[in-house]
Amino acid sequence: MKAKWWSVALTAAMVTGLMSGATIYASAEEPVTLKVFSNLPDRKNGQGLVEQMIIDEYMEENPNVTIEVEALDEEAYKTKFKAYAMEGMPDVVNIWGQPSFLDEVLEAGVLAELNEDDYADYKFIEGSLEGFKKDGKLYGLPRNTDVAVFYYNQKMFEDNGWSVPSTYDELLELGKTITEAGMTPVAMDGGDGWPMAVYLSDLLYKITGDYKETVANAVANGDFSDEAFAQATQLLKDAADAGLFQVGYDSQDYGTAMNLFTNGQAAMFYMGSWETSMALNEDIPEEIRTNIRVFTMPTVTDGAASATDIEAWNGGGYAVSASSEVKDEAIKFLNFMYQPDKLSKYGWENGVGMSAQDQTDYMTGEETELMKQIVEIVTNATSVSGTPVNDCGPSAFKTSIESEIQSVSNGTIDVDTFLGNIGTACK
Repeated sequence: MKAKWWSVALTAAMVTGLMSGATIYASAEEPVTLKVFSNLPDRKNGQGLVEQMIIDEYMEENPNVTIEVEALDEEAYKTKFKAYAMEGMPDVVNIWGQPSFLDEVLEAGVLAELNEDDYADYKFIEGSLEGFKKDGKLYGLPRNTDVAVFYYNQKMFEDNGWSVPSTYDELLELGKTITEAGMTPVAMDGGDGWPMAVYLSDLLYKITGDYKETVANAVANGDFSDEAFAQATQLLKDAADAGLFQVGYDSQDYGTAMNLFTNGQAAMFYMGSWETSMALNEDIPEEIRTNIRVFTMPTVTDGAASATDIEAWNGGGYAVSASSEVKDEAIKFLNFMYQPDKLSKYGWENGVGMSAQDQTDYMTGEETELMKQIVEIVTNATSVSGTPVNDCGPSAFKTSIESEIQSVSNGTIDVDTFLGNIGTACK
């Protein structure tokens, strides 16, 4: 009887709706607001553009969902993330799959566990999820395969007869030649600390060929006396002493360094492969953006690594707050982002570098020369470093190395003092 009554009532409602010129639905989805906390403040270019595209698409497909974005640059983001960890996290957040960041975050229990089986068909590159796990449980998803590179202005090189260096000594000599020509050789974001720490890691990898065990032992024992650390640090200092970086590099930030390069004031820019979108950024003068090319850290004399052993890792990604009041919707949105035809595809089409997912299906042959170079570098890599040194230890170590690396590079403290200080930070 109850079933018959429901059938009659539903039919009556539909008829009434049709008579009034509108369709009456038995129910409507409840409105949901998702809060996304992002370290991508530029929403018109690069990864920020891709992230916003997906957010807009999700809201269009799910009209009951409103997504509010708070986006800060990386250093401000990390500071506020710590505050949110104590107050209550936004629903979806950017994270880094590295011990210096993730270990303490997971210990605090602020991230929701994800079901790894949900991503069996998402085409993640083998091993890319490992940095986002603890005790076999998955707490986040990687966004990129990051490679440390030197961007350079090909036309400027050709016009001046400069060659891409194949050894570190050649790089320093090139720097002197460029300086004599009245230009800055390499734009370096020294103020933030981490790019120079990646540069140090890059050199350490070229020296050792595999620094995982060396770094793990140093962090575990608080002892960075291994000669490889001293050599890499000295090579960084040699670069600063030779004037390879711009005047004031040790206090200038990301935007300042990039602007030096994109305005044609610097011949090179040391940064990650995520900035390959510069080649498509119409805010950059055409004669510069169409001539941006890339090379990796040159080999070091007597170093164990070859030119195709590169500094590369799976870094940033996304996670869901464990305390989210709309956790199911947040995970649904996260899973939507990582569908192979979303984050990975849109990222490729907008030239933001290599995804942590297989992008083969989206390669058209029409990519920028810069993108093609990055693909070639990754494809031809004989080995990759994994996590940069500054992210291989506790947060106190990360803070120490990133805040003192300016001082050792500019000679304010000596190499032994620097290595002693970062060792103490591990204890």
